[in-house]
This record gives sequence, C-alpha cells and structure tokens, in this order.
Amino acid sequence: MVRGHRIAGRRRLPPGWAGAKLFAGVTAGAIAFLCGCDVLKPYTPPRPATKESLTFYLSPDGDDENDGLSEKTAWRTLERADEVPFKPGDRLRLKGGERFTGELTLGEGEAGDAAKPVVIDSYGSGKATVVARGTAGITVHNTGGVKIRNLTISGDGTARRDEDGIKFYNDLTGGKLLTHVRISGVDVSRFRNGISFGAASGSRGFRDITVTDSATHHNQDAGLVTAGPRFDADEPSYAHEKLTVSEVRAYANAGDPEEHERNTGSGIVLGSLKEATVQRSAAYDNGAHSSARADEGPEGIWTYDSTRVVIQNNESYRNRTGSRVDGGGFGLDNNVSESVLQYNLSYGNDGPGFLVYSGEATGAHRDNVVRFNYSWDDARKLPFYGGIVAYGTRLRKLDIYNNTVLQRSPEGTGDGERAPALRLRAGISDIGIRNNIFLTDGAPVVDSDTAFARSRVRLQGNDYHSTGPWNLIWGGTAFSSLAAWRGEAGQEQHDSAPTGTTADPCLVDAAAPVTDRAGAANLVSTCADRLTGAFPLRSVGVDPGPVDYFGERLSTVPSVGAAAPPRSDG
Repeated sequence: MVRGHRIAGRRRLPPGWAGAKLFAGVTAGAIAFLCGCDVLKPYTPPRPATKESLTFYLSPDGDDENDGLSEKTAWRTLERADEVPFKPGDRLRLKGGERFTGELTLGEGEAGDAAKPVVIDSYGSGKATVVARGTAGITVHNTGGVKIRNLTISGDGTARRDEDGIKFYNDLTGGKLLTHVRISGVDVSRFRNGISFGAASGSRGFRDITVTDSATHHNQDAGLVTAGPRFDADEPSYAHEKLTVSEVRAYANAGDPEEHERNTGSGIVLGSLKEATVQRSAAYDNGAHSSARADEGPEGIWTYDSTRVVIQNNESYRNRTGSRVDGGGFGLDNNVSESVLQYNLSYGNDGPGFLVYSGEATGAHRDNVVRFNYSWDDARKLPFYGGIVAYGTRLRKLDIYNNTVLQRSPEGTGDGERAPALRLRAGISDIGIRNNIFLTDGAPVVDSDTAFARSRVRLQGNDYHSTGPWNLIWGGTAFSSLAAWRGEAGQEQHDSAPTGTTADPCLVDAAAPVTDRAGAANLVSTCADRLTGAFPLRSVGVDPGPVDYFGERLSTVPSVGAAAPPRSDG
C-alpha cells in the first residue's frame, strides 16, 4: 500500500510570488559629457502621450535612446522596454533569431482589456529568445488582457531553482478574476516551472486562458502548472476558470532531488481550476530526478482541487519517479469532481497508467469518468500500482469503462509482485467498472484488497484475459476462474445473468511496442463485436459518449475495449 500520496493542494507558494515587483514608470533624463562639453540630452519619455495603441520594437542593433516605434528606431534592451507602461492594444516585438537578456514585466494598471490585449511576440525570421539570468522570463502580475507568442524563453541555474519562465499571479483583494490570457508558440526551459498561474490566499486568479502549440521542458518542478489557495470542501471555490491547453509538449522536467516535502518533476499539473480542457498534448520523460525520500511524486498529466476538467486525446509516457510513489501517466487526484479522462494513451511509465486517488476525507472526490483510454505496459518500476488504479478516502461515484489495459511483467520479475491490469483499494464507493479489456501475461487481471459488495463496486461486462495462468485477487483471496469469482463475490452479473468473459480479445499485435497514439492500433480488438458478456451502459444511466478512442462513432451494440466496432445504424 502506498503511503502518503501527494497532497498537491498544500504546495508552497512559489518563490518570487510574495515579492512580485512593481513596475517602473517614467525615467529621468541624463547629462552626458562628450568631447569635453556638457551636453544635455533630450528627455525620452517611456511612451508617447497618445491614446492610440502603439507597437514597440527591440533589436540588438537598436538604441535605447530611440523611440522604439519602428524597426529602424528600435530599442536595444529588455530593460528599456520594461520601463514602458503598456496600455491595452500595445505590442512589443522582439527581433526573431536574436537573444535578449533580462526580464519583461506587466503589472497592475497595464494591459487589462480582453478585447485589446497587450501582445509580446517576435518579428522577422524565427523566434526571439528571452534569456533570464536568475529571474523569471515574463512576469504578469495583477492584470489580464495579455497575449504572449512566438518566443523562446530560457533560464539559468538560479532561475531553474527559484523562478518561473512565464509567470501569471493575482493577489488582488476582492475576488476579481483577471480575464483573457493567450500563450502560443513558446518554448520555455530551465526554470523552476515553465509556465505557471497562481493566486494568493483570499484572491482569485485568471479566467479565459489558452496555452497552445508550445513546449515546456528541462524545468525543475513542472512544465505547466496552475495553483491556488487551499481547497475548502465546505465552500468550494477555484482560483482559475476556463483553461484550454492544446498541443503542448511537457518533457524532461526532471524534478528536484533535494525537495522531500512535495512532488516535483511533473509534466502538466492543473490545480484549483473550474472548467478546463487538456487535449492533443504530450508529457514524457519527466520526473527522473525527483526526490528519493519524497512521500509524493510526479505524474505526466494530472489535476487536483478542480472541477469539470476534461483530459483527452493526450499521450503520457516514460514518466519516472525518484521514489517509491507515483511516476504515472494520468491522474485525477484530491478533491476532483465532474471530470473526465478519455481517449488518452499511457505507456512505459514507472507508476500507474491512470490513477484515481483521494487522500483527503472531504468527500469532494466524486462524479468522475475514465473511459476509452489505452494503457500499455505501465507500472514498470512500481508493480503495487497497475494499469488503472482507484483508491483513497471517500472516493465515490466513479465510472471506468471501455478502456484497454495490457499489463505485462518486466523481465526479471520472477516470483516478485506483478502489476495487475486493474488495482482497487479500500475507501472507494459507488464505482462502476464495465466493458474494459484487462489483459496480462499471468499477473492478476484484477487485484483488490477489499471484497467489495456490489453496492459499493460493481464490475460488469469486462474481458479478463491472461496469456499465462488466470489470476484474480479479491479481498485477499486468489481466484483461478471467472466462474469461481463470480459465484463467490457476486460480481459480473446483471439481473442474475452472467456478464463478462475471459476470451482472447484478439488484439492485432499485443507484443508490438506502442510508441504513439497511432500505434495504439496494435491494441485494437479484431473480435470485440463477438466477445460475449458486454454490458449495455445506457441501461444503468451511463452515456458512453459519441465516439471511441480513434474517433469512430459507437455502435448501439455494447462491446469491450477502447476501440469499439463502428456504428451500423447510420
């Protein structure tokens, strides 16, 4: 049994937030001494006195004494640009292919208009690079209406320990949500967190956030993270609302080997969110250097203290953990409600493919769904997990259906513990597990430490197939046949009729490695429509949705696994 799974809601406030800097206004003119003469240079205001939106340019060939209003009169440094009080609709453009050292900041009183966002981007050929030396790359504090795009942002050793690459933070009082953030086409590396959204205690965060077509990698704690004040189950509220993450790659965020009190080394971490979607994204090769002594570890893509989160059409693979916990593909963690894991691929992770977990006795972990996902050879390092895992405290109202799990034991396992396709633990109730394919090579198809009554956990219509000796563990008792388990536990029945099967699901090539979403075609059943015992989900009020893992329309005839036969009713 894993002890002390992550309590992500207790993350410390990231360094640098408490002292988020205020922003400079007007700078004074200077007296220069040239050719032995005192020359009074004309005063250069930080921005012209106009109500119109302006576009400013930065180039290494520029001059900070210029007005910055054209490519020919560009400024040279980020320091000069950072003096500007940006107004709605303004644009700051950095010359593509060039490097600029320093930090950009937007603060309260700047930007702020969703209809006329301030834009920071590149011009010319390629992406400009912001090189942060011990600071954040871009900090946005107490304002919205911001668009950041087509930039590379890189830190150094100090930034990787203490700062975030693109950092949004709200500590305004009064509960005001700051609206409209767009981040696209960025590459962020060598910070503590690549991209972060935070909110102080007593404050709200940001609303209407989109992060697309970006990469966040080689950071210490996480690639992309949202966080907020501590969750209160009696009066639930969420720091951020309406987030979309699409086509983001979060990789090689290795973790902190010296941080033993919290998780580090995740790909995408979503905390304190109401209504969010993560789609067509990938998290891989994260977590390898996370602490060996930590009681909580990293995951590829996961959420906590959130509601109405949809994580779909993503890949999460080869994620690691430095300790004996976590290191999995996808997770619905503490206090998650009305959320869905669907159409995802997980493979080759140290920990579970799909983890549903509650470590807090709040009762707020409820009404979640895990459906039409693939797990291939997960729990490689930590066999006490499995392909799909559900356990915790007061975890309730969970539906797990039409997933395909292939769980093979690593070479050299011998007589040691072998990861099951499905693992259940005490603390869960009102759970439906239906129409999944659970395939092993002799490891338990199911391992449950509790002999759950059907009123608490109900398994119906699943295919439990093993290429080795058939093995299922239920409440500490091992069963060697489906019939024996059905008779003893009362599972795999519907109106006293037997459901479920142990037949070969006829996967195309279960031995072939799955290395991308398209490769999951190797795990498509060629006889799913002929397997007996599948369960009609709609008869118990479960809407399976319109399509399977591959986007094919579902048939009205129930079948098992993540790739169902196509519809035949037009």
